[in-house]
Amino acid sequence: MSLTAHGRIAGIVGWPVAHSLSPLLHRHWLRELAIDGAYLALPVARIDFSNALNGLRKTGFRGVNVTVPHKEAAFALAHEADATARAAGAVNLLLFRNERFVGCNTDVAGLRTSLAETLGADGLHGRAVLLLGAGGAARAAVLACDLLQASDIRVASRRIGRADALVSALKPHVGAQLRPFAWSDWSKAAANVRLLVNATSAGMKGAAELALNLDALTSAAAVCDLVYNPLETKLLKSARAKGHVTIDGLGMLMHQAVPAFEAFYGVTPYVGPALRLALEAELRRAG
Repeated sequence: MSLTAHGRIAGIVGWPVAHSLSPLLHRHWLRELAIDGAYLALPVARIDFSNALNGLRKTGFRGVNVTVPHKEAAFALAHEADATARAAGAVNLLLFRNERFVGCNTDVAGLRTSLAETLGADGLHGRAVLLLGAGGAARAAVLACDLLQASDIRVASRRIGRADALVSALKPHVGAQLRPFAWSDWSKAAANVRLLVNATSAGMKGAAELALNLDALTSAAAVCDLVYNPLETKLLKSARAKGHVTIDGLGMLMHQAVPAFEAFYGVTPYVGPALRLALEAELRRAG
């Protein structure tokens, strides 16, 4: 990675943000493609978010990726947003266009591509999916599974009111049947699903594990965990031991970054084995 006075600068805004793999990911591509540019991790507290964005825009940043807890605030600040961001109610990519903020959501496309890599482009066509959680990640997962033409998307949450709210908000945006389930109805919700997706933070490094009995799943069900640190969560380890196909969260991370990199630096990067190996090595190093 090199940087001159003409270099393009972007970054990721979050609180905290030191744990993010996005800087390593984008810098890998900057080196690989010999681009004059830089990508920075930018810790910004909630109270400073709006002022920080204006400051970054004025200092010449091309834009920023946005991570927790700012995705909804980024959507609210965007002067315009793409259709996916409007459906999700969240922005993970803000582009600076003169005096305007343009909001995009690339999480949906990133997850869709990751799932299709393992399950095939038609792997969810006409099938049922169960999502665990009702936050922003679950919203992205609903939209991604709908793009893959799942026919029945079930949302289970420990707080049924949140599942109800998610279903009400997204029903106008999806073709699939969308249904809320209480957490206590896990076995009923899991019946005959093709895919189970953990869209909660359970199992993330430093968080409580997701305690779930997978006996309700058929042997044909795949299990996806959007958590990528650790790369193999307890959920994925249990699923693999039972013979289920498993999908970790690193694929979504890599693929959601492609349109952001292209928007920042004007080149479409390649998601390949070298990138995954670099990210896996960093996860092992960080422990």
